[in-house]
Amino acid sequence: MRLIADELGGERGGESVFSGIGFTLGVGEPLTVTGPNGSGKSTLLRVVAGFLPVAEGRIALEGGGEDYPTVASACHYLGHSNAMKTALTVVENLAFWRDFLGETDRDLPVSEALEQVGLGGIGHLPFAYLSTGQRRRAAIAKLLVAHRPLWLLDEPTAGLDKASEARFAGLMQAHCAAGGMIVAATHLPLGLEGARELRMGFKERTVIAGGIC
Repeated sequence: MRLIADELGGERGGESVFSGIGFTLGVGEPLTVTGPNGSGKSTLLRVVAGFLPVAEGRIALEGGGEDYPTVASACHYLGHSNAMKTALTVVENLAFWRDFLGETDRDLPVSEALEQVGLGGIGHLPFAYLSTGQRRRAAIAKLLVAHRPLWLLDEPTAGLDKASEARFAGLMQAHCAAGGMIVAATHLPLGLEGARELRMGFKERTVIAGGIC
C-alpha cells in the first residue's frame, strides 16, 4: 500500500495555499508536516482526507484493495475538534464511531482503547465532564476502536501533558510497526522515530531524509 501525492495543490477560500507538493508514503512510514501558521499544513491534511477538493495534481492510494479503494476509506482524521458529542458518555461516543466506521478484525474493544490512552475507569462519564487533556485522549482512542491504516493528525498533542504525549508516541510507533502510515501536522516534536519531514511555507518544500519535493 502506498499514499502518493503528485504536484498537489490546495486552496482555502478560493485562494491558493500551496502547490507542487509531492511525496510517497509506504507501509510503516510516518511523515511530519511542519511550517509556520498559515503555511497550509491543515489544508494539506484536509485535501488528503477529501474534505477539500484537490486544486492541482493528485492524491491517490495504491494497493488498498477492496477494503480500502480510496484514500478516504483508508484514513482516520484527527483535527483540532475532537468530534465527540458532549451529552454522550465516553463509551457511547467511541461505540458510535466504531459502528459508524465499521468494525474490522484489528479493532480494539472500547475498554481496551481507553486503557491504552490512560482513561480506564472513566468511560461512563459524559464527555462534557472531561478535562481538555482527557477529551483529547478520548479522541485518540477513536483511532484504536475502528482500524484504519492511514492516520491524518492535525496538532494531535494539543492539550496533552508530557506523560500523555509519551503514551501517544508509543501508540503511533506501534501503528507504524504494524504497517500503518501517519501524516501529522505539528509545531512540536512527536517522538516519531524515523519520520520524514515535509516543510511547508518555503519556496522549495523539502522532505528531510526522503528527497526534495
